Amino acid sequence: MTTRPIPVVTGNLQRNRGRKVAVIGSGSWGTTFAKVLADAGCDTTIWARRHEVAQEIQVARRNSQYLPGINLPRTLHATADLAEALKGKSLVFLAVPSQTLRQNLLDLEPYLDRRTVLVSLVKGVERTTTMRMSEVIVDTLDLEPHRVGAVSGPNIALEIAKEQPTGGVAACADAAVAQEIATACSAPYFRGYVSTDVIGTELGGVLKNLIALAIGIVDGVGYGENTKAAIITRGLAEMTEFAVASGADPTSLSGLSGLGDLIATCQSPLSRNNTAGRLIGQGYTQEETREQMSQVAEGITSVPSVLELARERGISMPIVEQVQMVLDRRMPPKDLGPHLATENDVPQPELSLSGEPQGRLRRFWDRLVGE
Repeated sequence: MTTRPIPVVTGNLQRNRGRKVAVIGSGSWGTTFAKVLADAGCDTTIWARRHEVAQEIQVARRNSQYLPGINLPRTLHATADLAEALKGKSLVFLAVPSQTLRQNLLDLEPYLDRRTVLVSLVKGVERTTTMRMSEVIVDTLDLEPHRVGAVSGPNIALEIAKEQPTGGVAACADAAVAQEIATACSAPYFRGYVSTDVIGTELGGVLKNLIALAIGIVDGVGYGENTKAAIITRGLAEMTEFAVASGADPTSLSGLSGLGDLIATCQSPLSRNNTAGRLIGQGYTQEETREQMSQVAEGITSVPSVLELARERGISMPIVEQVQMVLDRRMPPKDLGPHLATENDVPQPELSLSGEPQGRLRRFWDRLVGE
């Protein structure tokens, strides 16, 4: 079955009429995605952990802490009551920190309908198990694959909240469910695409955070565009090798959830991971960096888990290894740039995929390596 993203026509107000959806989590991305769903015509409820946040969204149509200056749709409902948020919802989008997702799932389990589809918006890996978020959902709630999905892409929250055009990939093992998810979030300024490659879609969102940390670090040091371009390019190679070894389709990493998200996260000053890396590159510790940021930089929490998985799969990830060394203060930030390509001085091929892609995929990667 193809995993090539298939565009879903925007302006689905009629198709989404009566579709009841919920977003769990009221941070910048959760609130933004709730706005997208409401603007796409869905009957949307957002759940906030704190009552005062839910009240501000419901009454003032604002979330001043996470989306200052953004007016939210009058059709968007907000509550701090999980039972109210989940009642009758066909799609539930999860926008909570990766390390709290399992507990959040246990909290919402009593209120879920047996037909509800759960969709991860979270770009992280669970530290204790090294599971992707869809795997955490299946493991915690024992759901069938067709009831679990993920949405990922170049999704800088504030830009989307300002209705600047972009898109994302909705992935599910069941293509029809992926189509349903993509339709639900296809607003006039947000275009949904579908894929059946959940692994590649999720890993693109996870791995690009680690490369964005590296970009932020060298930016904080003061290195220029050549260094950043080298890290982005070599970072994409590391991402692709890791993802393919994990069972992903390599084409997913060249799409919105891979390359698209990588570009946005590495270049935007609004990126949490880029910002965290820049502070660390300027000499701040992890603790000092956390104090200056009001939200979690998922990349920092994902680095150890990704490296553990890479070792299990026999994948070399020198950039990510060096990011971990900088985070652990075993390497000065200024030393990250010169060690981009290999673990030693012997020149190596640009890209080496485990598992031989056939036909057009093989020719695609041959051309990519040859350029």
